[in-house]
Amino acid sequence: MSTSGLKAIAPVPKASDFLDIVLSKTQRKTPTVIHKNFKISRIRNFYMRKVKFTQDSFDEKLGAILEEFPIIDDLHPFLSSLLNVLYDKNHYKLALGQLRTARHLIDQVAKDYVRLLKFGDSLYRCKQLKRAALGRMATIMKRQNEALEFLEEVRKHISRLPAIDPTARTLLICGYPNVGKSSFINKVTRADVDVQPYAFTTKSLFVGHLDHRYMRWQVIDTPGILDHPLEEMNNIEMQSITALAHLKACILYFMDLSEQCGYSVEAQCQLFHSIKPLFANKPCVLVLNKADVARLDDLAPERRAMVEEIINAEGMRHVQVSCYTDEGVMTLKTTACDALLEHRVDAKLKGNKVNAILNRLHVAQPKPRDDVVRAPFIPEAVKERKKFDKNDPNRRRLERDIELEEGGAGVYNINLKKNYMLANEEWKNDIMPEIMDGKNIADFIDPDILEKLDALEREEEKLEAEGFYDGESDMTDSDDEREAVEAKAAREKKLISQNTKKAMKNRALLPRTAGLRTLSELTTEMTKAGLDPSRIQERAEMLAKVQGAKRKREREEAEAEMDVDEDMEQDGEGEGEWMDVDGDEAPKLKRAKANSGAVIAKNARQPRSNRQLAGMRDEAQASKAVKLRNLGQRERNMHARAGESDRAIKVKMPKHLFAGKRKMGKTDRR
Repeated sequence: MSTSGLKAIAPVPKASDFLDIVLSKTQRKTPTVIHKNFKISRIRNFYMRKVKFTQDSFDEKLGAILEEFPIIDDLHPFLSSLLNVLYDKNHYKLALGQLRTARHLIDQVAKDYVRLLKFGDSLYRCKQLKRAALGRMATIMKRQNEALEFLEEVRKHISRLPAIDPTARTLLICGYPNVGKSSFINKVTRADVDVQPYAFTTKSLFVGHLDHRYMRWQVIDTPGILDHPLEEMNNIEMQSITALAHLKACILYFMDLSEQCGYSVEAQCQLFHSIKPLFANKPCVLVLNKADVARLDDLAPERRAMVEEIINAEGMRHVQVSCYTDEGVMTLKTTACDALLEHRVDAKLKGNKVNAILNRLHVAQPKPRDDVVRAPFIPEAVKERKKFDKNDPNRRRLERDIELEEGGAGVYNINLKKNYMLANEEWKNDIMPEIMDGKNIADFIDPDILEKLDALEREEEKLEAEGFYDGESDMTDSDDEREAVEAKAAREKKLISQNTKKAMKNRALLPRTAGLRTLSELTTEMTKAGLDPSRIQERAEMLAKVQGAKRKREREEAEAEMDVDEDMEQDGEGEGEWMDVDGDEAPKLKRAKANSGAVIAKNARQPRSNRQLAGMRDEAQASKAVKLRNLGQRERNMHARAGESDRAIKVKMPKHLFAGKRKMGKTDRR
């Protein structure tokens, strides 16, 4: 199991939230109406059901917490030790044990009070027993508040841990602080570990992944370790020690020969010998980092001897690396991965599983059936074939040579038909027939089509010369063209209408009587204001004459176009409608309105009956119905409801108080 499996733990609520969830669920999922005149057996069952349901809810919630949190003894030794370092194994076990005990006590309380409820002799007695049972359960849960808060902190910390798989192929980086461990993991993986020029920048385990030989590898960056006894190490250093002790990985021990990390070469060698017992049965690579500043050859003889003592140890490999210039980074990656693969293969060969696999494998070895020598057969044509020589003038011309001779790429067009295998070589460049629906398109071509086209064009020229098309500029050739013209005109008309509506929408609204001002009223008002209206009056009279002449011309054109009988022409009844008669008053455009502001329609048809009285005996009964309607609306009006279906909750409250199925009883609980 990896740490990724520990991240699916659900949040642990506090004791107060725990009680709200369980008690509100009990109120929602159980009946809520009981009366003292019910049978005593029904009253007992009512309260017994509440106690049992509450106990089941506590049991379900606590059981989910106990199942989701892992048992330390059942985990991989690495994860178990890591949890012990981070959270203290004893405190963790104690918290889970307290919740397990609380679940048992709640079960006992429910069992005792259900037994007492069986002998309840009244509604009041049963209610008090139920209240006492739920109160004792709540008291037990309140005492577990510290355990619940501790487990919630553990859950949060576990969710932030990197996803480490103890069984995967792993490269483990260790060493003194600030020797370049995080820089290396940033180079070879997509991890983004913070790198700073001071010690203990990395305070926890970081994981990156890389691919080598089509396999996925995980690289773990550990916090720096100082050379002091195990008892004096803090939690940061203990994480590194835990990983070194329990993970089967290739160990990359980083050393800084330039001593820019703040620790001498002697101290780094001493730390290697101190933690060397943790490297047992694991491949190990000594990484001499910061080679761009100091190399092994640059060290003093005494320090160089100490480093070479580590290098010459059995099974030890070493690589000089510079993460600044990328020197040796890929070499180190390849060396470490290959060393771990060799170690894993050797371990499998030494185990018992290999024998079981080898017993099922059989490698076939071919044996000669006689003494006859059977040499490989090569055709003579292949043997005689000459090797291609570009400078040979008699060699076969390639398509590439033809392309270069005829203009090169982009100009030369390859002839795909020249290699066709046909009965007659002359057929290669013939035009291929185009076939559609199983028929040759050439069969539908009229051989006299060009002559017919010339005759049609001559006819069109003759019609044009005679002026056949001059009188009908909008003539269409077919119904489709006519419909297209009409549709286009309709679209243009629609666009004009929409633009007009938009312009009217943005215009300031005026009453209808605002524009009905006569010229005499305008001149009177301007004279009172001390202005001379003579020029305005002259311009208005001129515009009136122009408009009158325009209307007269339009009438004459309309008369000329109308096809009317002679009797109708002599009749002058319609003439009065065309003429402007002096002295007529302008029509009244202002409509009458009622007290409510509604416009009163002219000649409005009155309804035959009052619909408000439909189905009522008399007006008294109708007024009573109105009062009852207003009374029914009073409650939702007080709650600012839009109607009976308005269930909007204006005050934000926890979701669990409103979720779920509504059963008997009110919804304004607790």
